[in-house]
Amino acid sequence: MQQSAVPELAHTETRPIHWVATATAVAGVVALSSVVQPGSATAAQAATGTRTESAPAALAPPSTTGVAFPLQCGPVKVVVAKKATGDLDGDGRPETVAVVHCDSAMGTPPDAVYVLTRSPDSTTPRVVATLVDPKDRLTVTDFSVRSGTVGATLLGYSSDAVPNCCPDVRTPAKWHWNGSAFIRSTPTAAHSV
Repeated sequence: MQQSAVPELAHTETRPIHWVATATAVAGVVALSSVVQPGSATAAQAATGTRTESAPAALAPPSTTGVAFPLQCGPVKVVVAKKATGDLDGDGRPETVAVVHCDSAMGTPPDAVYVLTRSPDSTTPRVVATLVDPKDRLTVTDFSVRSGTVGATLLGYSSDAVPNCCPDVRTPAKWHWNGSAFIRSTPTAAHSV
């Protein structure tokens, strides 16, 4: 048998010390990369005497915290069950759509859906539209805001004799802003029992 001219490789068998060394090296690189950060990148320098305008900062959507929803709950508190944000009216400022109901220990309290906005000179959000009124005894599921449209599935009742626990009518609904009000659309033959 002829001897190889190349010495045996030291790393042909992995040992625990190899894994420890590798983990230490990776941890060191990660730690160092979190400390050392590159400076801000600039595509081009503005010429002297040239005035540049910065893009407006992204506006935060209105918060539901502290909003006085027009919902009569008596001694129990108002619960924001779901919320979604998006620019519904195309003005560049996001609105918040909130699904709200009274906090009830028993039964299924009806939902309400409200649109919140904030004027440019105020930090206080306010309710500007009611999409679902709690008087309609509806429960909101499959809730979303996409491309300026609010979508939901509304669970309701075919008559007053149907108990609150068991809605028997399912209706998909969408709302969009037409420039002066939110218009609800429901696909034809969408009601199901």
